[in-house]
Amino acid sequence: MRRVITEQDVPRQGVLHVEAGTIFTPSARDLAEARGVRVVELQAHEMAGLATPEKTVAVGADHGGFRMKELLKPILTELGWFVRDVGVFEEKAVDYPDIAHAVAVLVAGGKAALGVVVDGAGIGSSMAANKVPGIRAALCYDRASARNSREHNHANVLTLGGRMLTESQAADVLRTWLATPYGGGRHQARIDKITEIERRYANWTPQNSKE
Repeated sequence: MRRVITEQDVPRQGVLHVEAGTIFTPSARDLAEARGVRVVELQAHEMAGLATPEKTVAVGADHGGFRMKELLKPILTELGWFVRDVGVFEEKAVDYPDIAHAVAVLVAGGKAALGVVVDGAGIGSSMAANKVPGIRAALCYDRASARNSREHNHANVLTLGGRMLTESQAADVLRTWLATPYGGGRHQARIDKITEIERRYANWTPQNSKE
């Protein structure tokens, strides 16, 4: 099935890469022209070449975050990221742990540099994603928490509450999160301790606990 580009998929500026044969709605074509967005059609193998892990963001949402996810995807494209969407692709009920897990596995497995998950409140997705080894998922709700999670905590997955933030607030959080580098230095010792806790309990069960 060929992808259909709607107005929500059109970034505010820059270039929109699409696979050859992609269908545009008339309103999406008009919006791209009005914004000066250059549409470049590529073959499937060329699209795959663009999707290097270093420039890929895995995104996902349950029904409570679907609309917000669709609004944020063009921002990622505008900023030069390749978006790997794990769903949902329509506003129907789904369990957020399944979506958070799918995004987290792509990040932990090196298929995506970063991940973004949106559910109703963002809390459950953070909990689920953090069960995957190597994931440091952070629920962020303003620019300050976004900066802190990246600079201090080296977060590699962002979770958002689709029913808690306005579109502009979520966009601010996402842009800030992506633009903030990890600080390193004194923060690394704490990240190492997080990793050590993860390793320590990798095979832990209540039965073999010596605590």
